[in-house]
Amino acid sequence: MVGWSRLLSPAAQFANYRAVLQAPACRNALQQQLRRMGGDHGHHHMTVKPSRFQWDKFKDLMHFYVMLGVVPITALVLYSNIFVGPAQLAEIPEGYVPKHWEYEKHPISRFISRYIFSSQQQEYEKALHNLFEENEKAQIRKLEKEVRRKMSERNDYQSYYYRPTVAKYHRISKEAADELEALRGD
Repeated sequence: MVGWSRLLSPAAQFANYRAVLQAPACRNALQQQLRRMGGDHGHHHMTVKPSRFQWDKFKDLMHFYVMLGVVPITALVLYSNIFVGPAQLAEIPEGYVPKHWEYEKHPISRFISRYIFSSQQQEYEKALHNLFEENEKAQIRKLEKEVRRKMSERNDYQSYYYRPTVAKYHRISKEAADELEALRGD
């Protein structure tokens, strides 16, 4: 009811000014303005009125997007309802496991379930994976906390920042230097 009262208050205010707008002075001001065109050759005039460009552009774009979107979707829905139709219940053959989209009744729902949404099993496995990752992070944090506790208990230093070097690349560069030395032939 609050919404109706908000709509009716401007209408009531407009009704108060109705008598003023119907006065002869206002009526002449509201009539169409005319632009006289040319001399004595008859009644040549042009009506001066505000531009309707924005309104016409809005209507053009509205019709364009309706034809671009709504009409093809309506045609697709009609085709799927008339020619394909809803799924029928039937016995599942022995040894056959139905796919997750085969449980949907309508063909559009089957399409969306098959190509857009993931199955409930995938969602469940993604949730389990997230739980596993969080558990791994918690265990690593717990281990780091234990290492810090032991380091403070024994007045030790942070030795787990040591990164061992790989000698493979050093050997490759030494072999390349030896080959260059052999080529130069001092």
